Amino acid sequence: MADHDQYERYLEDSEVLAAIGTQVDAQVGRVAVRLPRPVAEAAVAAWERDEADDPGEESHEQYALRDRAAELALIGLAISQRGRWERDELVIDLDVDSAGAALRASRP
Repeated sequence: MADHDQYERYLEDSEVLAAIGTQVDAQVGRVAVRLPRPVAEAAVAAWERDEADDPGEESHEQYALRDRAAELALIGLAISQRGRWERDELVIDLDVDSAGAALRASRP
């Protein structure tokens, strides 16, 4: 029974986190980011890559890697649509979701 109570609390916590996310989205929306040319070009290449194969059954780690690759591809799409070059840096207003995904990926 204790496990059930614990997961009920986790569900409530998840709802509070979502409420915070709603507030962040309303206040931030997008964040300006400067990227070096090789990183920006790699993100665009990820967007342009054709990944038509069905991954099949995946481990949790494989799913997480594919999810990160998908986040990178979405950043590549944003770069191709809204990015602008300033010398050797690309300036892009990233959705806070994409910026957060990139930040989480940078942490061990």
